[in-house]
Amino acid sequence: MNVADFYTFAWRHATRVPEPLLRAVFTAVADVTWLRRGKAVRRMESNYARVRPELDEAAVRRLSRSGMRSYMRYFREAFTLQGVTPDQLRARVRVEGYDEHVRPVIADGGAVSLALGHLGNWDLAGAYGSQNLAGVLTVAERLKPAELFDEFVRFRNALGIEVLPLGGGDVLGALVRGAKEGGRLIPLLSDRDLTSTGVEVDLAGHRARVAAGPALLALEAGVPVSAVGIWYERLHGARRRAAGTPWGIVIHFFPPLPEPDAARPRDEQVRLLTQGWVDQLSRTLVAHTQDWHMLQRVFVADLGPARQRASGGATG
Repeated sequence: MNVADFYTFAWRHATRVPEPLLRAVFTAVADVTWLRRGKAVRRMESNYARVRPELDEAAVRRLSRSGMRSYMRYFREAFTLQGVTPDQLRARVRVEGYDEHVRPVIADGGAVSLALGHLGNWDLAGAYGSQNLAGVLTVAERLKPAELFDEFVRFRNALGIEVLPLGGGDVLGALVRGAKEGGRLIPLLSDRDLTSTGVEVDLAGHRARVAAGPALLALEAGVPVSAVGIWYERLHGARRRAAGTPWGIVIHFFPPLPEPDAARPRDEQVRLLTQGWVDQLSRTLVAHTQDWHMLQRVFVADLGPARQRASGGATG
């Protein structure tokens, strides 16, 4: 069974397995992966150490165990998300900042550019948003094999999330058109530069490269931009019973960033807006590090020589 077949099988059959058994299986997978301490786990620990410099090596190692459990929790939930009822979905999600910062824009027929990190369960957040807040339009990285990417798109479409493939034509233009139609949340996973043409920023005191998409969309479409932090929280009592699971998520909408001076060069405006949402998102990365599922290189000091030269030779 290849990867695409496995994902397809899991999405079709995981909902038939009792959740306590699924939790036990995915926790065991997380712990075995953590104990083996392969390349992905070591990268997670390196990233965690940069955003949490006060922790010693042993503390980072313990934190990465929680991180792998959080990461496997995301996959377990993803495989069963299509079987979650609307009432269970609402019980699993708690929202902060939406009424203050986003609802007025949506109610006025506008759209919002949202910068996300690989935090918590962004698919659960997207499903909740599409059913309870506003239409959700996003971009997804093309995965290999193509069949796997197609499965991910079908999965997210089934949750009510409209997905554009990264590299599939004029993606920015399609996002701008969607934003100008209004009534949409446009969340973009942006804490990693997939194009090698991203923006270099200060992330928790270290130079890092992130995606320019949220800022470019805001400037091109004339919509506000801000970060969204997502993290897990334990559920108790009536809410846990209604959710049908011991874990839920918090979706925290940060305030929209001030518009940069239009007289500045466009690349400077992009840099200022990008640094702004990175500063917002950093608060969640520090406070809920174990829910940052970043198993790839983000920081300039960890990039290859070619990428470092593209960043001006900066070091973390």
